[in-house]
Amino acid sequence: MQVVHAGRHKFIQLELEPEILASIARQAGFECKLEDSSRALALDLKASARPGPLLLFDAADPANLGWFSRCQFYVDGQTGAVLQTPISVANIKDRAGHIQPNALRLQLSKELPANFRLPGKSPVTEQTIYAVLLSFLNALSSSGVGVCGGPIVKPLAGRSEGPGMRN
Repeated sequence: MQVVHAGRHKFIQLELEPEILASIARQAGFECKLEDSSRALALDLKASARPGPLLLFDAADPANLGWFSRCQFYVDGQTGAVLQTPISVANIKDRAGHIQPNALRLQLSKELPANFRLPGKSPVTEQTIYAVLLSFLNALSSSGVGVCGGPIVKPLAGRSEGPGMRN
């Protein structure tokens, strides 16, 4: 980890290890493909052995109230940002354009504002990011992650049709 000055701005430059990230993904039960760039690290994750979809659900749906009260992570459906983390998510589509229910693309930001804090005011280090990533991946498999509003990130679990008229 380094602190970088850009004019009057200070940033934390994380030095995330792709091998450790891949190991964390395998430990959580995901197959992982990594893309490393200078400002972010992208992970294409797939849970092939999982019998059902990943537990990414619509937090606004009243049918998911039980999931919503138990989840630890929330995704902004407008931007894909996992709230209070340096992680962003996106759906993965197959060749026909259908969303894959057992796959997600994660992006870990390597550059963060110097005042960025994780929940509980934890300082940001590579080790805390690894721990947050493992917790997030485990939540996708067991306790659930809520998607809050927006058309960008689509839920993978729960009802797939929106509210409206029924026959």
